[in-house]
Amino acid sequence: MNQIQLLISHQLIARLTMTRSFFILSCALFGMWCSKVNAQESALTRLDSIAFLEGAKEKNALLIDVRTKTEFKQGHLKGAKQVDFLQPEKFESFFKRKDTLEPVYLYCRSGNRSQKAAKYLESIGFKKIYDLKGGYMGLQRK
Repeated sequence: MNQIQLLISHQLIARLTMTRSFFILSCALFGMWCSKVNAQESALTRLDSIAFLEGAKEKNALLIDVRTKTEFKQGHLKGAKQVDFLQPEKFESFFKRKDTLEPVYLYCRSGNRSQKAAKYLESIGFKKIYDLKGGYMGLQRK
């Protein structure tokens, strides 16, 4: 190898090393960013009946039954406020006036509507949303 080839070879190795270092650094930084994005906890937690009932006693907690008035009249949890998820304008209006940092405990008949309601609340900035697994029917079976 002559000196020119040797010089070009060293320059090529230096560039490859820099490129590799840049690539590794980029991957590391991107990985840290991704882990931070993934580490952001969901505001929604699904709870079993014992944890749900205990948590709903928390000071400032909102206990919300998202079923219809008819369903609510057939039976509900003591202290629950009925806010029908199937009436979007009323539902949205109710929660627009609430503190998004206060815990919200949601339930419906089977857990389907309350889960949808929870996702909506999360989308508008609520931070502590608890959904009853199995809904009111699940409580009645126990």
